[in-house]
Amino acid sequence: MDFAKPTAQLMRAAVVTGPGRLSVETRPTPKPGPGQVRVRLEGCGVCASNLTPWAGPEWMTFPTEPGGLGHEGWGIVDAVGSEVTDLQPGQRVAVLSYHAYATHDIADASMVAVLPKELGGKPFPGEPLGCAMNIFRRSNIQSGETIAIIGIGFLGALLTQLAATQGARVIAISRRPYSLDVAKQMGAVETIAMDDHWRIIESLKELTDGKFCDCVIEAVGKQWPLDLAGELVKERGRLIVAGYHQDGPRQINMQLWNWRGLDVINAHERDPAIYMQGIRDAIEAVRQGRIDPEPLYTHRYPLERLDEALDATRDRPDGFLKALVQYS
Repeated sequence: MDFAKPTAQLMRAAVVTGPGRLSVETRPTPKPGPGQVRVRLEGCGVCASNLTPWAGPEWMTFPTEPGGLGHEGWGIVDAVGSEVTDLQPGQRVAVLSYHAYATHDIADASMVAVLPKELGGKPFPGEPLGCAMNIFRRSNIQSGETIAIIGIGFLGALLTQLAATQGARVIAISRRPYSLDVAKQMGAVETIAMDDHWRIIESLKELTDGKFCDCVIEAVGKQWPLDLAGELVKERGRLIVAGYHQDGPRQINMQLWNWRGLDVINAHERDPAIYMQGIRDAIEAVRQGRIDPEPLYTHRYPLERLDEALDATRDRPDGFLKALVQYS
């Protein structure tokens, strides 16, 4: 058959067969059960959380389920199960599902958000956009505050734009010159290269007249940026943990955090209903022009090159911010 054109009965799905290896296979297209919908996916974003399984740690089991690891999909509803009354075939949607490295996936109807006509033709990886909205909500950023964001990847860039639009003064801290340029485009007033721990502290101290920041968002997911974040928050300020810290334990400087009386917020959500509210908020924010993620999708790949997309997400070549895998 022509693998580029799956039929209604067959789909293409990526299967990770071992560390750093995958194949694209033809499988029967699943049927939605009661309360479920099937989405003919247009694409899926590539998430940094995929990188640990992709590397093949001891706990990882291969091969993965078809389409597994993919959870940032969007596409068109092409079948609905019984008991589904508020969705119908033909609607374009963002979907929170977990086998989205495939041309089709199944999701509960409650995990689907309809995309408005104004977003027609635009990619919409709902999960990371919703994640940014939820983190921003929990950060409680106010107009006039000074905010530092450590790590300007896709998430950090969106948070920069949201904070700047809110009227905050944003200081962006990141390793790559390219990402600092992106931060400026998203509204950062100042940028600091993430190179030397004490130089960064002194630079930010100078920029804030020794006051430090009302709020610092750590969006890297590594030990050093977490250490650095605590140093940059003013007394009674807010430290927001937005990085994905899932590669091992972390230590914290409780002496410093305690002395300054910091409010520390782990801004990750795990409740699917809250995830979906974030996705709906992101749809409205994009529709209103409060965020514009389009320039942040820097690399696009077909499904057969998902391995390259994962490697680029890991290696972050110059000019990289976010990879999408697109099927149509």
